[in-house]
Amino acid sequence: MASHSRVSILDYFNIVFEGENGKIESNCKACGTRIQAKRTVTSNFVTHLKRKHQAMYDEFVKKKDIKREAYSSGGVHLAPSGRAEPPARPSHSHSHSHTHSLSLSLGTGGGGGGGVAKFERGDPRQAIISEAIAKMIIRDLQPVRIVESEGFRELLRLLEPRYTPESRKYVQQQLLPGYAYQAQLASKQALQAAESCSVTLDVWRSGPASGYLGVTCHFITSDWQIKSALLACLRLSGPRTAERILPEYDEISRAHGIAGKVFRVVADGGSDSRASFRLPGFCLQSGDEEEEEDEDEDEEGSGDEEGGGEGLCLGPRRVACFARSLARCVRDGLRASPPLALALTKAACFLNYVRATVAPEKLQPALGRAPAGERRWNAQLKAVRRLLEAADFLEDVAGRRDLALGAFEKAALRELVELLEPFEEATDMVEGDKHVPVSLALPCVLGLRKHLAESAPRQCAGLLGSLAQALDRRLARLLEDPLHVTATALDPQFKLSWSSSREQHRQVVLEEVSQHGPSPPPSQAPRPPPCKRSKLFSFMRPRPAAPARSLEQELAAYLHEDPTDEDPLHYWRRKAADFPQLAHVAKRVFTVPATSTPVERIFGTVGRIARPERCQLLPRNLETLIYLKANYRLLWT
Repeated sequence: MASHSRVSILDYFNIVFEGENGKIESNCKACGTRIQAKRTVTSNFVTHLKRKHQAMYDEFVKKKDIKREAYSSGGVHLAPSGRAEPPARPSHSHSHSHTHSLSLSLGTGGGGGGGVAKFERGDPRQAIISEAIAKMIIRDLQPVRIVESEGFRELLRLLEPRYTPESRKYVQQQLLPGYAYQAQLASKQALQAAESCSVTLDVWRSGPASGYLGVTCHFITSDWQIKSALLACLRLSGPRTAERILPEYDEISRAHGIAGKVFRVVADGGSDSRASFRLPGFCLQSGDEEEEEDEDEDEEGSGDEEGGGEGLCLGPRRVACFARSLARCVRDGLRASPPLALALTKAACFLNYVRATVAPEKLQPALGRAPAGERRWNAQLKAVRRLLEAADFLEDVAGRRDLALGAFEKAALRELVELLEPFEEATDMVEGDKHVPVSLALPCVLGLRKHLAESAPRQCAGLLGSLAQALDRRLARLLEDPLHVTATALDPQFKLSWSSSREQHRQVVLEEVSQHGPSPPPSQAPRPPPCKRSKLFSFMRPRPAAPARSLEQELAAYLHEDPTDEDPLHYWRRKAADFPQLAHVAKRVFTVPATSTPVERIFGTVGRIARPERCQLLPRNLETLIYLKANYRLLWT
């Protein structure tokens, strides 16, 4: 049977770095040799394979020949659009002979595949299939024991009878640890070239007395590309105190050579770091009620962590996670408004009934695709908004006037949606897949303040007051924090356009840049000797050297330019030569994330599959899988 997948020489290499213009650096999977080339010019890879690994080269050539023959012989047909299509289904009269020949070719007929020659242990094709299985286990966080399950092995025999399945012990003790070691080498190599970095500490609770510590590093490369890597995922048993977390963090920093490079540490203390919660009373039916109950426990146990993070003695380097502080503002506001829970409970009951009794295709235009139980407040708020927009239609199709929302509930829920909409927008911004810099935090706080000051709800006056108090208590300090002021000022879309005290904030930026700027300053740095001019061009007047500007002059010239919507890293890559001192500090402050959502999302996935009463993963395997899943791009692009 012909393969329809693309045959690439890069299948035999692990890509560890990819730069501009398609430049890539890869390690040979067989010997580990580093090869540099362009993605579009792969002759270096082919030459290495041909000279050092003849068997792998022969296999690569054979694959390309098989694919070429499949197309030329009509095994794969091209549709008018140019897309490959499988051959036509055989007619009923030939179906028996076709099935019989297929069974023989796969080794599944008669003898059960016993006559098929198996791959040798060192065969590259054996290694490629084993790697694909490992990638599946990592990406889906599957238990390692799946490699020994009867159904999985039957599938492997059907797809490639020559492959010898690896044992659970081999995958668990050699294959996955080998990939983890490669990821560690790749992350250390990338961090060696980084001038500075910022670190995120994430603590996730997996049981009453156990949890996991994730240490994530964020840095900017020489070409102004933001990169992130999970440095370690460690299991914690017993109380998660600062006395236990800090030594682990220090050891990880020393092992990766970043102890002297860390600019800021984003941490919220030793308690459970998740800030997800549900709207009070808004319980949508899902297939996992236990998970929702556990979230309630998490909500109760988190308490007020305003001062809890201070237990981590990180000094001025510590920064609170903006995304979690924002979520706690919303949670505090909703907790102080109990009457809203009654309206939300009735809305949830009505929505659950509609989804349970009305065909999904009929609800699709009005409610969209129904998620499998929304558990984050911003996702639930979207469901409430859709419910209000389609309330009349849903009442007609449901036929249950007793469950329908009354005028008071609708008015209260509309005011709730209007009050929380900017909070929802800010949360969606910082919970995306991309690295969100901390420069976004201060403008969000100012925007939320303005929104609350201009709102005048009737039914939700209590919610308005409690949200305003929570915002001042948790986030007002950002408006005068030197890091946030500097990061926002160096963001080309904001600069100091938000400031009502421009001169005061300008002095804050000058002090921060002076403290973290390059040493020695450019004005005192020794100048390189002038280049010797050719006699042929001696008739030309020498070009005067541009005088080095002071920090005040750099900042004044930068602020004189109009704000732009250009991405901050793209802007500073283009302007680094014009504003070298500001660019040096920008390369530090833009490593600080406003959230640690990528690792939180992985922890959330683990939480759904790794409960103590039904966990199929050993703690050691879970640590390795979390680490490899977070660093998947370091090994495979």
